[in-house]
Amino acid sequence: MGIIKTKGLVHDFIRRDEEDNVESITTALDHVDLDVKEGQFIAILGHNGSGKSTLAKHINALLSATEGTIWVDGMDVSEEENVIPVRKSAGMVFQNPDNQIIANIVEEDVAFGPENIGVPTEEIWERVEKSLGAVRMTKYRNHSPNKLSGGQKQRVAIAGVMAMEPKCIVFDEPTAMLDPNGRKDVLKAAHELNETKGVTVLLITHYMEEVVDADYVYVMENGKIIMDGTPREIFSRVEELKAHRLDVPQMTLLAHELRQAGLPIPQGILTREELIEAIMKVK
Repeated sequence: MGIIKTKGLVHDFIRRDEEDNVESITTALDHVDLDVKEGQFIAILGHNGSGKSTLAKHINALLSATEGTIWVDGMDVSEEENVIPVRKSAGMVFQNPDNQIIANIVEEDVAFGPENIGVPTEEIWERVEKSLGAVRMTKYRNHSPNKLSGGQKQRVAIAGVMAMEPKCIVFDEPTAMLDPNGRKDVLKAAHELNETKGVTVLLITHYMEEVVDADYVYVMENGKIIMDGTPREIFSRVEELKAHRLDVPQMTLLAHELRQAGLPIPQGILTREELIEAIMKVK
């Protein structure tokens, strides 16, 4: 079993009137099957309302399934005694860092998580030092988070999750409120965690360029997984993505249009460098 596995996962949002009668039912997750291996960098793509953030909240035991099962690190999330251990195994970084930062000093905010789960004081500060170093925020440790940029705040939020030493971190649209430089910083921190620390990463996003370097991609629509594969496999299906009103990375789209114009270059080009190399090989 992978570190995160779902089987037939369903989540219904039920709206009731003042007399507790059901007015409407919205199915946010519709029999989702997912299997994430430890150490992978997984991207989950989809429009707003596709169900991807609802899925993220199930991984961190913030929501309960209507049907189906989700396991995190081998633990059934629906069992009450597993909720705290699940949250220790799977940390979460939200879209707005202001919703996750609670202390007035950066290092105190990073220390809050491990302190809350009973880590000894000496070890807490070792973890704070290590986590701030990992996201390149050590020199800001005594600053107020309110004086940081959006990207810096998000890195502090990541450090706070890292300090709890989870096996997996779920990034729920962590760059949606950031400028391009902030997005690059956060993505770099996520990839470094995955590559140097072996942390399993789930990146939930609607920015296509952010998933190019993922190990595997799931595409969601209306609560279902409609496509899955490596980034190259997914972005080889340009017309299918367009049919679902999804974009593709700019270089992939340019390569697709050049190929349609008759240039014999391969499908699934992801980067500028790959496109240049493909064009240079054309005789």
